[in-house]
This record gives sequence, structure tokens and C-alpha cells, in this order.
Amino acid sequence: MSATTHKPRREAPVLLKVDDLHVAYGKAEVVHGVSFEVREGEFAVMLGRNGAGKSTSLHAICGLIPKRSGRVSFGGQDISSTDPRSIVNSGIVNVLEGHRIFTTLTIEDNLLLGTYAKNSRGDRSKLDRIYSIFPEMAERRHQLASRLSGGQQQILAVAQGMIGEPRLLILDEPSAGLAPLVIDRILQIAADLARGGTAILLVEQLVEKALRHADYAFLMANGKIAASATPEELHSSDLIQRILVGSHEAN
Repeated sequence: MSATTHKPRREAPVLLKVDDLHVAYGKAEVVHGVSFEVREGEFAVMLGRNGAGKSTSLHAICGLIPKRSGRVSFGGQDISSTDPRSIVNSGIVNVLEGHRIFTTLTIEDNLLLGTYAKNSRGDRSKLDRIYSIFPEMAERRHQLASRLSGGQQQILAVAQGMIGEPRLLILDEPSAGLAPLVIDRILQIAADLARGGTAILLVEQLVEKALRHADYAFLMANGKIAASATPEELHSSDLIQRILVGSHEAN
């Protein structure tokens, strides 16, 4: 494919900007100067082998773990030292890996928790939109979340992230342990959100499925951004093979 036929990156204002991010566990630095941008309404994916530093970078961006150095800005505001609750309130929601829901609460109470950052008593007005997207949740709204299958729990976690109507929704390995049909549904929902104006930052191991929906991709290796490109550019080069298959990050 000729370079002139590549679809360019979408033109939109920068929403999330990460500059020279360094993160360490004790004395061991695991993220080494990561810099990247996500634009408004963009579906961006972060790809890399296990141990590349993807989730660690996201946790630091969201204030869940400390940064050694670096700057994070969101909507033009510096959030480098902002606490996690305030980061959520600014419009970033991170759906963590591993179905992080409250299994002792009902489905509806789990959803209402997703509105607490902006309303300490919960905002029931947001429920109808979520139930229209996930009708199976509406049918079982009063059941305990513990009665859901693993795939249903992951869908609930995504719905909980969506209900607060974030400007940026981060999805960290949503496909882990799920059936292909569930994975496809989650990725399609994320793509629909991006078309509606919500920026998506997806961390995913299923490269082809992720790139099918993505506007832009970042490839991580050894705690650094090794490359960034559009899906079309990746498919017409050896970047995926060289970085994701030929690299040797520690697991």
C-alpha cells in the first residue's frame, strides 16, 4: 500500500496529553518517558505484550499509583498531581482489568456507583440510557451482580464506566477471559461511543479486533512507546510483527 493512500489521523483538539511519564515500583523504573496524545472523539488503542507497561501507564495517568516524573494534562488542564476522584470528576473513567464490580450489590446499585463522582447520592436519571443499551441489565437490575457470568460482569463494568458520561473512557484489557461474541459486543459499544464523541483509550491483547475499530494506535515495548500510527499504516508495515512479536518484554 502506498503511503499516500493511508487514512490520516483524525483532526481534532487534543484531549489527553502525556509528556515524559516515568513510573517506578520501588527503585525499579518500569515506564520510561512515555509520551502520547488522545484526541477528542478518537478511538485509540494501546498495544503491547504483557509486561510492556501499558496498565502501569494508565494507572499513573489516573492517579492510582504515583508518578516518578512527567506531566499529564486533560482538556488543557494539568492533572499530574490530581487525586483519582477529581480525575474522574474531570471526565476520565478507567474501567480496570478484571471485572472490578461489587458482587454483593445489585446490578442497579453498581450502575449508580458510576454516577457518584458528580452526585454523592447517585443519579438515577442516567439509568434509562444505560438500560436501553444493555436491556439484559434492565431485566435483572435488582439481582446481585454475583449472579452474573464473567462476560456479563465485564459488560456491567463497562456500563458502570459509561453511565457517568465521561469525556474519555479507558478500557483496560476488557476481553480477558471472555467469549468472542462478548468481546465483539464490547468493542462495538466502544466504537459507537467514539462516534458519539466520547474518546476511547483501549488496552488490548487482541490486536486485529482492536485495530478493526481504532482510529489510532500506540505500540508499547519495554516501558516505552515504540511506535504510533494509524491502523492502515500498521497493516502496511512490519511494525506489529517487529514490536509485538519480535520484542522481548518481561512478563
